[in-house]
Amino acid sequence: MKRYRHLEDRRLKITKEQVEYVAHLARLEFSEEEKGKFTTQLNDILLYMEKLGEVDTAGVEPETHAIAIQNAFREDRVRESLPHELSLANAPSESGNCFRVPKVIE
Repeated sequence: MKRYRHLEDRRLKITKEQVEYVAHLARLEFSEEEKGKFTTQLNDILLYMEKLGEVDTAGVEPETHAIAIQNAFREDRVRESLPHELSLANAPSESGNCFRVPKVIE
């Protein structure tokens, strides 16, 4: 009994075996139903991408965002830093003028 028979009616961009292979590489385990579902979903995505590739984009400038975005940069200004005592006031541990943290590299 083939549960995902509708896949046979369309061009396959990805097979169930390829989904199983990628899942194996990613150390993922899926049920047969999930493999069929992911095959269908990935195939739909790849077919849509193929359809987008057919769109004539000659003369269209590349965009990084769908809407115009402006960065909210502020001017760099030299300002006075916090005094050591104030910056270390909430430190759980300190050593001289430095934060003391647990060793993370052996």
